[in-house]
Amino acid sequence: MQEDAKYWYLHDHQLFSVLSREENRALCLIPNFKTVKKSEIIYFSHDDEQRLYTIKSGTLKIVRVDEDGNETVKEVLRSGDLFGQYTFDEVDGNEDEFAVAVSEKVVICSFRMNDFEEILKRNPQLAIRYTKLVGFRIKRVTNNYTNLMFKDVKTRFALFLKDWAMKEGSGKEKDITIKNYLTHNDIAGLICSTRQTVTLLFNELKNAGLIDYTRSEIIVHDVSKLG
Repeated sequence: MQEDAKYWYLHDHQLFSVLSREENRALCLIPNFKTVKKSEIIYFSHDDEQRLYTIKSGTLKIVRVDEDGNETVKEVLRSGDLFGQYTFDEVDGNEDEFAVAVSEKVVICSFRMNDFEEILKRNPQLAIRYTKLVGFRIKRVTNNYTNLMFKDVKTRFALFLKDWAMKEGSGKEKDITIKNYLTHNDIAGLICSTRQTVTLLFNELKNAGLIDYTRSEIIVHDVSKLG
């Protein structure tokens, strides 16, 4: 990627926008930019070299693998989101996770954690912004767990579909089209349900005239009626 493209990505990113033009220019020399295709794995949490990643464009999913080798989709991430070893914590030895591209192309920017720690030490404003973004990320994960604990599966499914439509769909509130890159099993993992239940809920919403769906897309006719 050309240096100008790197500069404008960092300049426009919510994390690095606090830096001056000169600081952003200097920063361009440090990160690695990489393009991956759909279904390619981007990172494993137990890689020897720990990195902080952010998404320039595209969509990916984080998949958790338990001790028995069972895979569950943990979350879906989009342009601007952070992932990888972003909390500076030690990796949990009992679980692993990996990121895999789900859109046709994903462009990522990554920093070695040692390099990124040095950048934060030299830029207090950036460190504060980074702390806030990580806090927002943790809050989002906490809210997801709260929904799992206190809302029934039908409500969880409706909230998930509404959030997906608002973040990625084409259109505003009516007849929103979403590219359907998640399997029913993926969605079941995200809302803590089963594939069979997700299929039943899709059919229920379709029969109610709220959505239409195929393997390649989902059309939400009125997002306000999803709950």
